[in-house]
Amino acid sequence: MLIYFVLVPILIAVFLFMFPAYKVAKVLASLAQAALLGAAVHLFLLSREGDVFTNAGNYSGFLGITLRADTLSAVFVMLTVFIFLIVTIYSFHDKNSRLFLFLLFTLEGALIGLFLTQDLFNIFVLAEVSSVVAAALLMYNRRSRSMYDGLVYLMVNVIVMQFYLLGLGYLYRLTGVFDMGRVAQAVSVLDRTQLVLPFSLIMLAIVSKCGLLPVFSFLPKIHSIPQAPASVGAVLSGLQVKAGLYLFLRFREIFAPIYVGDVFLIIGIVTAIFGVVLALSQTNIKQMLAYSTVAQVGLIMIGLNLSQAYSFIGSVYHMLGHALAKVALFLAAGLVIEVYGTGDVSKIRGVFRRMPVVGAGMVLAILGITGAPFFSGNISKYFIMADVSPLLFVIMVLINLGTITIFIKFGKMLLGKLPAKCAGERADWFKQGTVLIVGISCLAGGIWGESAIQLLFGLDLSVSFSGFMEKTIILAVSWAVGILIVRHLVPRFAKPLYRLSRLDLSFQKICFSIGGFFAIALIVFGFLT
Repeated sequence: MLIYFVLVPILIAVFLFMFPAYKVAKVLASLAQAALLGAAVHLFLLSREGDVFTNAGNYSGFLGITLRADTLSAVFVMLTVFIFLIVTIYSFHDKNSRLFLFLLFTLEGALIGLFLTQDLFNIFVLAEVSSVVAAALLMYNRRSRSMYDGLVYLMVNVIVMQFYLLGLGYLYRLTGVFDMGRVAQAVSVLDRTQLVLPFSLIMLAIVSKCGLLPVFSFLPKIHSIPQAPASVGAVLSGLQVKAGLYLFLRFREIFAPIYVGDVFLIIGIVTAIFGVVLALSQTNIKQMLAYSTVAQVGLIMIGLNLSQAYSFIGSVYHMLGHALAKVALFLAAGLVIEVYGTGDVSKIRGVFRRMPVVGAGMVLAILGITGAPFFSGNISKYFIMADVSPLLFVIMVLINLGTITIFIKFGKMLLGKLPAKCAGERADWFKQGTVLIVGISCLAGGIWGESAIQLLFGLDLSVSFSGFMEKTIILAVSWAVGILIVRHLVPRFAKPLYRLSRLDLSFQKICFSIGGFFAIALIVFGFLT
Protein backbone atom coordinates (compact mmCIF):
# COMPACT_ATOMS: atom_id res chain seq x y z
CA MET A 1 0.00 0.00 0.00
CA LEU A 2 3.05 2.30 0.09
CA ILE A 3 2.37 3.37 -3.47
CA TYR A 4 -0.67 5.30 -2.26
CA PHE A 5 1.51 7.61 -0.18
CA VAL A 6 3.00 8.76 -3.49
CA LEU A 7 -0.22 8.71 -5.50
CA VAL A 8 -2.65 10.33 -3.04
CA PRO A 9 -0.96 13.79 -3.04
CA ILE A 10 -0.91 13.70 -6.86
CA LEU A 11 -4.58 12.69 -6.92
CA ILE A 12 -5.31 15.59 -4.55
CA ALA A 13 -3.48 17.86 -7.00
CA VAL A 14 -5.57 16.63 -9.92
CA PHE A 15 -8.75 16.92 -7.85
CA LEU A 16 -7.98 20.55 -6.96
CA PHE A 17 -7.24 21.32 -10.59
CA MET A 18 -10.43 19.73 -11.96
CA PHE A 19 -13.09 20.20 -9.25
CA PRO A 20 -15.45 23.06 -10.25
CA ALA A 21 -16.11 24.41 -6.73
CA TYR A 22 -12.62 25.63 -5.83
CA LYS A 23 -13.31 26.61 -2.21
CA VAL A 24 -14.98 23.28 -1.52
CA ALA A 25 -12.05 21.54 -3.21
CA LYS A 26 -9.60 23.24 -0.83
CA VAL A 27 -11.61 22.06 2.18
CA LEU A 28 -11.69 18.51 0.87
CA ALA A 29 -7.98 18.67 0.07
CA SER A 30 -7.23 19.74 3.65
CA LEU A 31 -9.28 16.85 4.99
CA ALA A 32 -7.49 14.46 2.63
CA GLN A 33 -4.15 15.76 3.89
CA ALA A 34 -5.25 15.18 7.49
CA ALA A 35 -6.32 11.63 6.60
CA LEU A 36 -2.97 11.06 4.88
CA LEU A 37 -1.22 12.22 8.04
CA GLY A 38 -3.17 9.64 10.01
CA ALA A 39 -2.10 6.99 7.49
CA ALA A 40 1.52 8.14 7.81
CA VAL A 41 1.34 7.74 11.60
CA HIS A 42 -0.10 4.25 11.12
CA LEU A 43 2.72 3.43 8.70
CA PHE A 44 5.27 4.57 11.25
CA LEU A 45 3.76 2.32 13.92
CA LEU A 46 3.92 -0.60 11.49
CA SER A 47 7.56 0.18 10.65
CA ARG A 48 8.51 -0.13 14.33
CA GLU A 49 7.55 -3.81 14.15
CA GLY A 50 9.55 -4.37 10.94
CA ASP A 51 10.26 -2.89 7.54
CA VAL A 52 7.24 -2.50 5.25
CA PHE A 53 7.73 -3.41 1.58
CA THR A 54 5.66 -2.93 -1.56
CA ASN A 55 6.67 -4.23 -4.98
CA ALA A 56 5.27 -1.80 -7.56
CA GLY A 57 3.46 -3.61 -10.37
CA ASN A 58 3.71 -6.96 -8.52
CA TYR A 59 7.21 -7.55 -9.88
CA SER A 60 8.80 -9.45 -7.02
CA GLY A 61 12.50 -9.64 -6.33
CA PHE A 62 15.31 -7.20 -6.87
CA LEU A 63 14.49 -6.71 -10.57
CA GLY A 64 11.24 -4.92 -9.69
CA ILE A 65 10.73 -1.45 -8.21
CA THR A 66 10.48 -1.74 -4.45
CA LEU A 67 9.14 0.79 -1.98
CA ARG A 68 10.37 0.35 1.57
CA ALA A 69 9.34 2.02 4.81
CA ASP A 70 11.77 1.49 7.64
CA THR A 71 11.71 3.58 10.80
CA LEU A 72 13.80 6.38 9.31
CA SER A 73 11.86 6.74 6.06
CA ALA A 74 8.51 6.47 7.88
CA VAL A 75 9.52 9.34 10.17
CA PHE A 76 10.34 11.53 7.18
CA VAL A 77 7.07 10.61 5.48
CA MET A 78 5.22 11.78 8.62
CA LEU A 79 7.25 14.99 8.63
CA THR A 80 6.51 15.62 4.95
CA VAL A 81 2.76 15.09 5.25
CA PHE A 82 2.57 17.24 8.40
CA ILE A 83 4.44 20.13 6.77
CA PHE A 84 2.26 20.03 3.66
CA LEU A 85 -0.87 19.93 5.84
CA ILE A 86 0.38 23.05 7.62
CA VAL A 87 1.16 24.73 4.29
CA THR A 88 -2.30 23.80 2.98
CA ILE A 89 -4.01 25.41 5.97
CA TYR A 90 -1.68 28.42 5.81
CA SER A 91 -2.56 29.02 2.15
CA PHE A 92 -6.29 28.39 2.58
CA HIS A 93 -7.39 32.02 2.12
CA ASP A 94 -4.71 32.92 -0.44
CA LYS A 95 -5.90 33.68 -3.93
CA ASN A 96 -3.75 30.98 -5.46
CA SER A 97 -4.75 29.48 -8.75
CA ARG A 98 -5.51 25.81 -9.25
CA LEU A 99 -2.16 25.41 -11.00
CA PHE A 100 -0.24 26.57 -7.92
CA LEU A 101 -1.88 23.99 -5.64
CA PHE A 102 -1.53 21.33 -8.34
CA LEU A 103 2.23 21.94 -8.39
CA LEU A 104 2.47 22.08 -4.60
CA PHE A 105 0.84 18.70 -4.03
CA THR A 106 2.74 17.12 -6.92
CA LEU A 107 5.92 18.19 -5.14
CA GLU A 108 4.67 16.44 -1.99
CA GLY A 109 4.19 13.17 -3.87
CA ALA A 110 7.69 13.38 -5.38
CA LEU A 111 9.30 14.02 -1.98
CA ILE A 112 7.45 11.14 -0.33
CA GLY A 113 8.58 8.94 -3.21
CA LEU A 114 12.21 9.91 -2.52
CA PHE A 115 11.86 8.78 1.08
CA LEU A 116 10.23 5.44 0.20
CA THR A 117 11.90 4.23 -2.99
CA GLN A 118 14.55 1.52 -2.94
CA ASP A 119 15.35 1.94 -6.62
CA LEU A 120 18.37 4.11 -7.44
CA PHE A 121 17.04 5.09 -10.86
CA ASN A 122 13.73 6.09 -9.28
CA ILE A 123 15.68 8.52 -7.12
CA PHE A 124 16.96 10.18 -10.29
CA VAL A 125 13.44 10.42 -11.77
CA LEU A 126 11.83 11.71 -8.56
CA ALA A 127 14.62 14.21 -7.91
CA GLU A 128 14.21 15.57 -11.45
CA VAL A 129 10.43 15.80 -11.05
CA SER A 130 10.76 17.63 -7.73
CA SER A 131 13.30 20.05 -9.26
CA VAL A 132 11.06 20.85 -12.23
CA VAL A 133 8.00 21.36 -10.02
CA ALA A 134 9.94 23.47 -7.51
CA ALA A 135 11.30 25.63 -10.34
CA ALA A 136 7.77 26.12 -11.67
CA LEU A 137 6.62 27.20 -8.20
CA LEU A 138 9.51 29.65 -7.91
CA MET A 139 8.65 31.16 -11.31
CA TYR A 140 4.91 31.12 -10.63
CA ASN A 141 4.50 34.90 -10.30
CA ARG A 142 6.39 35.48 -13.55
CA ARG A 143 8.54 38.32 -12.27
CA SER A 144 11.79 38.81 -14.15
CA ARG A 145 14.02 38.04 -11.15
CA SER A 146 12.04 35.00 -10.06
CA MET A 147 12.02 33.70 -13.64
CA TYR A 148 15.80 34.02 -13.84
CA ASP A 149 16.42 32.44 -10.43
CA GLY A 150 13.97 29.64 -11.15
CA LEU A 151 15.72 28.83 -14.43
CA VAL A 152 19.12 28.86 -12.70
CA TYR A 153 17.76 26.51 -10.04
CA LEU A 154 16.39 24.18 -12.70
CA MET A 155 19.54 24.16 -14.83
CA VAL A 156 21.88 23.61 -11.88
CA ASN A 157 19.76 20.69 -10.70
CA VAL A 158 19.73 19.24 -14.22
CA ILE A 159 23.53 19.46 -14.35
CA VAL A 160 24.20 17.88 -10.95
CA MET A 161 21.69 15.10 -11.62
CA GLN A 162 23.58 14.27 -14.82
CA PHE A 163 26.58 13.59 -12.59
CA TYR A 164 24.31 11.35 -10.51
CA LEU A 165 23.11 9.54 -13.64
CA LEU A 166 26.67 8.93 -14.83
CA GLY A 167 27.62 7.59 -11.39
CA LEU A 168 24.53 5.40 -11.34
CA GLY A 169 25.37 4.00 -14.79
CA TYR A 170 28.88 3.14 -13.66
CA LEU A 171 27.51 1.56 -10.48
CA TYR A 172 25.05 -0.50 -12.52
CA ARG A 173 27.93 -1.69 -14.70
CA LEU A 174 29.68 -2.94 -11.55
CA THR A 175 26.67 -4.48 -9.79
CA GLY A 176 24.00 -5.14 -12.43
CA VAL A 177 21.13 -3.96 -10.19
CA PHE A 178 19.41 -0.76 -9.06
CA ASP A 179 17.91 -2.02 -5.79
CA MET A 180 19.61 -0.34 -2.80
CA GLY A 181 19.91 -3.50 -0.74
CA ARG A 182 21.37 -5.58 -3.57
CA VAL A 183 23.71 -2.78 -4.62
CA ALA A 184 25.02 -2.52 -1.03
CA GLN A 185 25.64 -6.28 -0.97
CA ALA A 186 27.48 -6.19 -4.30
CA VAL A 187 29.52 -3.13 -3.34
CA SER A 188 30.70 -4.78 -0.11
CA VAL A 189 32.76 -7.35 -2.05
CA LEU A 190 34.18 -5.01 -4.70
CA ASP A 191 37.60 -3.44 -4.72
CA ARG A 192 37.31 0.01 -3.15
CA THR A 193 39.29 1.62 -5.97
CA GLN A 194 36.44 0.70 -8.34
CA LEU A 195 34.01 2.72 -6.25
CA VAL A 196 35.85 6.05 -6.21
CA LEU A 197 34.44 7.34 -9.52
CA PRO A 198 30.74 6.44 -8.97
CA PHE A 199 30.98 7.61 -5.36
CA SER A 200 32.40 11.00 -6.42
CA LEU A 201 29.80 11.45 -9.16
CA ILE A 202 26.84 10.57 -6.95
CA MET A 203 28.07 12.50 -3.93
CA LEU A 204 28.41 15.67 -6.02
CA ALA A 205 24.66 15.54 -6.67
CA ILE A 206 23.86 14.75 -3.02
CA VAL A 207 26.06 17.58 -1.73
CA SER A 208 24.27 19.98 -4.07
CA LYS A 209 20.88 18.84 -2.79
CA CYS A 210 22.04 19.34 0.80
CA GLY A 211 23.40 22.81 0.16
CA LEU A 212 26.97 22.11 1.32
CA LEU A 213 30.05 24.12 0.44
CA PRO A 214 31.18 24.89 -2.22
CA VAL A 215 28.02 24.31 -4.28
CA PHE A 216 25.55 25.83 -1.80
CA SER A 217 25.78 29.42 -2.98
CA PHE A 218 22.73 29.38 -5.24
CA LEU A 219 20.32 27.65 -2.83
CA PRO A 220 19.76 30.45 -0.27
CA LYS A 221 19.09 32.94 -3.07
CA ILE A 222 16.54 30.54 -4.53
CA HIS A 223 14.82 29.81 -1.21
CA SER A 224 14.45 33.54 -0.49
CA ILE A 225 13.11 34.86 -3.82
CA PRO A 226 11.01 37.88 -2.74
CA GLN A 227 8.16 37.21 -5.19
CA ALA A 228 7.88 33.50 -4.34
CA PRO A 229 5.04 32.54 -1.94
CA ALA A 230 6.13 31.93 1.65
CA SER A 231 4.86 28.36 1.48
CA VAL A 232 7.35 27.55 -1.31
CA GLY A 233 10.33 28.85 0.67
CA ALA A 234 9.13 26.96 3.73
CA VAL A 235 8.95 23.67 1.84
CA LEU A 236 12.28 24.13 0.03
CA SER A 237 14.33 25.32 3.00
CA GLY A 238 12.54 23.31 5.66
CA LEU A 239 11.97 20.03 3.85
CA GLN A 240 13.63 19.59 0.47
CA VAL A 241 17.12 20.18 1.91
CA LYS A 242 16.36 17.43 4.45
CA ALA A 243 15.61 15.11 1.53
CA GLY A 244 19.20 15.70 0.41
CA LEU A 245 20.49 14.82 3.88
CA TYR A 246 18.31 11.71 3.89
CA LEU A 247 19.81 10.61 0.57
CA PHE A 248 23.28 11.24 2.01
CA LEU A 249 22.50 8.76 4.79
CA ARG A 250 21.22 6.15 2.34
CA PHE A 251 24.20 6.40 0.00
CA ARG A 252 26.62 6.34 2.90
CA GLU A 253 25.15 2.93 3.77
CA ILE A 254 25.58 1.77 0.17
CA PHE A 255 29.19 2.96 -0.06
CA ALA A 256 30.14 1.71 3.41
CA PRO A 257 33.51 0.32 2.16
CA ILE A 258 34.63 3.89 1.42
CA TYR A 259 35.01 5.73 4.70
CA VAL A 260 35.38 9.45 4.09
CA GLY A 261 33.61 10.70 7.20
CA ASP A 262 36.47 13.03 8.07
CA VAL A 263 36.16 14.77 4.69
CA PHE A 264 32.46 15.47 5.17
CA LEU A 265 33.16 16.47 8.77
CA ILE A 266 35.48 19.22 7.52
CA ILE A 267 32.99 20.20 4.80
CA GLY A 268 30.28 20.47 7.48
CA ILE A 269 32.43 22.73 9.66
CA VAL A 270 33.39 25.07 6.80
CA THR A 271 29.78 25.15 5.52
CA ALA A 272 28.45 26.04 8.97
CA ILE A 273 30.96 28.88 9.40
CA PHE A 274 30.26 30.36 5.96
CA GLY A 275 26.51 29.99 6.53
CA VAL A 276 26.71 31.97 9.78
CA VAL A 277 28.83 34.77 8.29
CA LEU A 278 26.65 35.11 5.19
CA ALA A 279 23.44 35.05 7.26
CA LEU A 280 24.75 37.89 9.43
CA SER A 281 25.54 39.92 6.31
CA GLN A 282 21.89 39.86 5.13
CA THR A 283 19.16 42.39 5.87
CA ASN A 284 16.28 40.59 4.13
CA ILE A 285 14.52 38.27 6.57
CA LYS A 286 14.03 35.47 4.03
CA GLN A 287 17.70 35.51 3.06
CA MET A 288 18.76 35.45 6.71
CA LEU A 289 16.61 32.36 7.23
CA ALA A 290 17.92 30.70 4.07
CA TYR A 291 21.60 31.20 4.97
CA SER A 292 20.96 30.07 8.55
CA THR A 293 19.65 26.83 7.03
CA VAL A 294 23.07 26.38 5.40
CA ALA A 295 24.71 26.81 8.81
CA GLN A 296 22.43 24.23 10.41
CA VAL A 297 22.99 21.78 7.55
CA GLY A 298 26.72 22.10 8.26
CA LEU A 299 26.12 21.33 11.94
CA ILE A 300 23.97 18.32 11.05
CA MET A 301 26.67 17.05 8.68
CA ILE A 302 29.20 17.26 11.50
CA GLY A 303 27.06 15.06 13.73
CA LEU A 304 26.27 12.56 10.98
CA ASN A 305 29.96 11.95 10.35
CA LEU A 306 31.07 11.42 13.92
CA SER A 307 31.57 7.85 15.12
CA GLN A 308 29.42 8.30 18.23
CA ALA A 309 25.87 6.90 18.12
CA TYR A 310 24.64 9.81 20.27
CA SER A 311 25.84 12.34 17.69
CA PHE A 312 24.14 10.48 14.84
CA ILE A 313 20.76 10.32 16.59
CA GLY A 314 21.12 13.94 17.69
CA SER A 315 21.74 14.98 14.08
CA VAL A 316 18.71 13.09 12.76
CA TYR A 317 16.54 14.57 15.52
CA HIS A 318 17.92 18.02 14.71
CA MET A 319 16.90 17.51 11.08
CA LEU A 320 13.31 17.05 12.24
CA GLY A 321 13.33 19.93 14.74
CA HIS A 322 15.05 22.31 12.35
CA ALA A 323 12.57 21.47 9.57
CA LEU A 324 9.63 22.42 11.80
CA ALA A 325 11.28 25.57 13.16
CA LYS A 326 12.30 26.76 9.71
CA VAL A 327 8.80 26.15 8.32
CA ALA A 328 7.36 28.25 11.14
CA LEU A 329 9.83 31.07 10.53
CA PHE A 330 9.42 31.13 6.74
CA LEU A 331 5.65 31.16 7.05
CA ALA A 332 5.89 33.91 9.67
CA ALA A 333 8.26 35.87 7.42
CA GLY A 334 5.73 35.71 4.60
CA LEU A 335 3.04 37.05 6.90
CA VAL A 336 5.30 39.82 8.22
CA ILE A 337 6.21 40.91 4.68
CA GLU A 338 2.52 40.87 3.76
CA VAL A 339 1.57 43.10 6.69
CA TYR A 340 4.58 45.45 6.72
CA GLY A 341 5.14 45.64 2.97
CA THR A 342 8.88 45.04 3.29
CA GLY A 343 11.32 42.25 4.09
CA ASP A 344 14.08 44.52 5.41
CA VAL A 345 14.72 43.54 9.03
CA SER A 346 15.91 47.08 9.86
CA LYS A 347 12.52 48.52 8.84
CA ILE A 348 10.30 46.04 10.69
CA ARG A 349 9.50 46.63 14.35
CA GLY A 350 6.71 45.81 16.78
CA VAL A 351 5.69 42.39 15.42
CA PHE A 352 4.69 41.35 18.94
CA ARG A 353 2.37 44.33 19.25
CA ARG A 354 0.85 43.95 15.81
CA MET A 355 0.66 40.14 15.67
CA PRO A 356 1.21 38.62 19.12
CA VAL A 357 0.29 35.11 17.95
CA VAL A 358 2.82 35.23 15.11
CA GLY A 359 5.40 36.77 17.43
CA ALA A 360 4.91 33.95 19.93
CA GLY A 361 5.30 31.34 17.19
CA MET A 362 8.49 33.02 15.96
CA VAL A 363 9.97 33.12 19.46
CA LEU A 364 9.23 29.42 19.97
CA ALA A 365 10.85 28.54 16.63
CA ILE A 366 13.90 30.73 17.35
CA LEU A 367 14.37 29.13 20.76
CA GLY A 368 14.06 25.73 19.11
CA ILE A 369 16.79 26.41 16.52
CA THR A 370 19.18 28.03 18.98
CA GLY A 371 18.87 25.15 21.45
CA ALA A 372 17.21 26.86 24.40
CA PRO A 373 16.39 24.62 27.40
CA PHE A 374 13.19 22.58 27.04
CA PHE A 375 13.17 22.99 23.25
CA SER A 376 13.87 20.44 20.52
CA GLY A 377 17.16 22.05 19.52
CA ASN A 378 18.45 21.69 23.08
CA ILE A 379 17.91 17.92 23.03
CA SER A 380 19.35 17.41 19.54
CA LYS A 381 22.40 19.61 20.10
CA TYR A 382 23.00 17.97 23.49
CA PHE A 383 23.36 14.58 21.81
CA ILE A 384 25.31 15.94 18.82
CA MET A 385 27.89 17.39 21.20
CA ALA A 386 27.95 14.41 23.56
CA ASP A 387 31.31 12.62 23.85
CA VAL A 388 33.04 14.69 21.15
CA SER A 389 36.64 15.84 21.36
CA PRO A 390 37.30 19.16 23.14
CA LEU A 391 38.23 20.82 19.82
CA LEU A 392 35.00 19.77 18.11
CA PHE A 393 33.04 20.79 21.20
CA VAL A 394 34.46 24.32 21.00
CA ILE A 395 33.80 24.48 17.24
CA MET A 396 30.15 23.47 17.70
CA VAL A 397 29.71 25.95 20.55
CA LEU A 398 31.03 28.70 18.26
CA ILE A 399 28.70 27.59 15.45
CA ASN A 400 25.77 27.76 17.86
CA LEU A 401 26.98 31.18 19.00
CA GLY A 402 26.80 32.24 15.37
CA THR A 403 23.26 30.86 15.11
CA ILE A 404 22.23 32.75 18.25
CA THR A 405 23.76 35.95 16.86
CA ILE A 406 21.82 35.53 13.61
CA PHE A 407 18.52 35.24 15.43
CA ILE A 408 19.25 38.08 17.84
CA LYS A 409 19.61 40.27 14.76
CA PHE A 410 16.55 38.64 13.20
CA GLY A 411 14.51 38.93 16.42
CA LYS A 412 14.96 42.70 16.72
CA MET A 413 11.87 43.05 14.55
CA LEU A 414 9.73 41.55 17.31
CA LEU A 415 10.15 44.55 19.60
CA GLY A 416 10.03 48.31 19.17
CA LYS A 417 7.46 50.81 18.04
CA LEU A 418 4.85 49.70 15.54
CA PRO A 419 5.08 51.58 12.19
CA ALA A 420 1.97 53.64 11.53
CA LYS A 421 1.49 52.40 7.97
CA CYS A 422 0.66 48.85 9.04
CA ALA A 423 -1.68 49.78 11.89
CA GLY A 424 -4.77 49.10 9.82
CA GLU A 425 -3.67 45.78 8.30
CA ARG A 426 -5.38 42.58 9.32
CA ALA A 427 -3.52 39.32 9.69
CA ASP A 428 -5.07 36.06 8.46
CA TRP A 429 -5.92 33.93 11.49
CA PHE A 430 -5.37 30.72 9.54
CA LYS A 431 -1.80 31.84 8.89
CA GLN A 432 -1.21 33.02 12.43
CA GLY A 433 -2.57 29.77 13.85
CA THR A 434 -0.33 27.56 11.71
CA VAL A 435 2.78 29.53 12.70
CA LEU A 436 1.90 29.12 16.37
CA ILE A 437 1.12 25.38 16.02
CA VAL A 438 4.47 24.64 14.37
CA GLY A 439 6.24 26.80 16.96
CA ILE A 440 4.58 24.85 19.78
CA SER A 441 5.81 21.62 18.17
CA CYS A 442 9.38 22.88 18.71
CA LEU A 443 8.61 23.25 22.42
CA ALA A 444 6.91 19.85 22.60
CA GLY A 445 9.93 18.26 20.88
CA GLY A 446 12.08 19.51 23.74
CA ILE A 447 9.84 18.83 26.73
CA TRP A 448 9.20 15.27 25.55
CA GLY A 449 12.46 14.99 23.60
CA GLU A 450 13.78 11.85 25.28
CA SER A 451 10.43 10.11 24.90
CA ALA A 452 10.23 11.24 21.26
CA ILE A 453 13.65 9.76 20.48
CA GLN A 454 12.66 6.50 22.16
CA LEU A 455 9.42 6.42 20.16
CA LEU A 456 10.92 7.43 16.82
CA PHE A 457 14.18 5.50 16.90
CA GLY A 458 13.72 2.90 19.63
CA LEU A 459 16.67 4.22 21.66
CA ASP A 460 16.50 4.94 25.37
CA LEU A 461 18.73 8.01 25.67
CA SER A 462 18.70 10.33 28.65
CA VAL A 463 20.03 13.80 29.39
CA SER A 464 22.08 14.00 32.56
CA PHE A 465 21.36 16.85 34.95
CA SER A 466 25.01 17.95 35.02
CA GLY A 467 25.19 17.91 31.23
CA PHE A 468 21.95 19.87 30.99
CA MET A 469 23.21 22.53 33.39
CA GLU A 470 26.55 22.75 31.57
CA LYS A 471 24.82 23.33 28.22
CA THR A 472 22.43 25.84 29.82
CA ILE A 473 25.31 27.90 31.21
CA ILE A 474 27.10 27.81 27.85
CA LEU A 475 23.88 28.85 26.13
CA ALA A 476 23.33 31.77 28.52
CA VAL A 477 26.89 33.00 27.95
CA SER A 478 26.43 32.59 24.19
CA TRP A 479 23.28 34.72 24.26
CA ALA A 480 25.12 37.45 26.19
CA VAL A 481 28.05 37.37 23.76
CA GLY A 482 25.63 37.32 20.81
CA ILE A 483 23.91 40.48 22.05
CA LEU A 484 27.29 42.22 22.32
CA ILE A 485 28.24 41.11 18.80
CA VAL A 486 24.99 42.43 17.31
CA ARG A 487 25.28 45.74 19.19
CA HIS A 488 28.96 46.46 18.64
CA LEU A 489 30.70 44.26 16.07
CA VAL A 490 28.01 43.96 13.40
CA PRO A 491 27.63 47.77 13.00
CA ARG A 492 31.41 48.18 12.97
CA PHE A 493 31.79 45.72 10.09
CA ALA A 494 28.71 46.97 8.24
CA LYS A 495 30.54 47.77 4.99
CA PRO A 496 32.39 44.42 4.64
CA LEU A 497 29.19 42.59 5.54
CA TYR A 498 27.28 44.58 2.94
CA ARG A 499 29.81 43.62 0.26
CA LEU A 500 29.55 40.00 1.36
CA SER A 501 25.77 40.14 1.15
CA ARG A 502 26.09 41.04 -2.55
CA LEU A 503 27.69 37.64 -3.21
CA ASP A 504 25.75 36.17 -6.11
CA LEU A 505 27.53 33.67 -8.32
CA SER A 506 26.63 33.67 -11.99
CA PHE A 507 25.50 30.48 -13.68
CA GLN A 508 28.97 30.03 -15.18
CA LYS A 509 30.66 30.37 -11.78
CA ILE A 510 28.20 27.90 -10.25
CA CYS A 511 29.09 25.41 -12.97
CA PHE A 512 32.79 26.07 -12.32
CA SER A 513 32.32 25.38 -8.58
CA ILE A 514 30.51 22.13 -9.42
CA GLY A 515 33.35 21.00 -11.69
CA GLY A 516 35.94 22.06 -9.14
CA PHE A 517 34.25 20.13 -6.35
CA PHE A 518 34.09 17.00 -8.50
CA ALA A 519 37.78 17.21 -9.42
CA ILE A 520 38.82 17.74 -5.80
CA ALA A 521 36.48 15.00 -4.56
CA LEU A 522 37.87 12.54 -7.09
CA ILE A 523 41.43 13.25 -5.98
CA VAL A 524 40.71 13.24 -2.23
CA PHE A 525 38.48 10.15 -2.24
CA GLY A 526 40.95 8.33 -4.47
CA PHE A 527 43.83 9.23 -2.16
CA LEU A 528 41.95 8.11 0.97
CA THR A 529 40.91 4.87 -0.69
